[in-house]
Amino acid sequence: MEITKLVGAFCGSLLVLLLLNFFAGEIFNTHSEEVAYVINVPEAGAGEGGGEAQPEVDVAALVAAADPAKGEGVFKKCAACHKIDGSNAVGPHLENVVGRPVGSVDGFSYSDGMKGHGGDWTPENLFHFLQKPSAFVPGTKMSFAGLPKPEDRANVIAYLESLEK
Repeated sequence: MEITKLVGAFCGSLLVLLLLNFFAGEIFNTHSEEVAYVINVPEAGAGEGGGEAQPEVDVAALVAAADPAKGEGVFKKCAACHKIDGSNAVGPHLENVVGRPVGSVDGFSYSDGMKGHGGDWTPENLFHFLQKPSAFVPGTKMSFAGLPKPEDRANVIAYLESLEK
């Protein structure tokens, strides 16, 4: 009689489990082809703040007010690949970079994207390049993520300009 009670309890538990599974599947249908929720994610490069447009920055005024001493501290991130003594490293040297034509350092092997970019390294171009190099020059070999803070970028540009004097 005891074995019959145990088998009956086991079969009854299985029946309850199967019924719970069936009704839970009806309530929480996870196998439907319909999409229940859509989450809009801003595209890469759309900027911070949920895809809102970034306000236009007066680069000239920001660079004019920048602190070269602070830029020297931020430049330490750049110094891992770039030198300022006229010799190339992983990246080209950045001595006299402001005003220099893009991709013009002799003896450095530039990517096709950088060679074909054209123009000069004006403070405005450097400002936008330093924000996200791969967005400003598609195809660049420079894997640096960029400097998101406008003040940091302006300080680095002011530091590079101060080296030219």
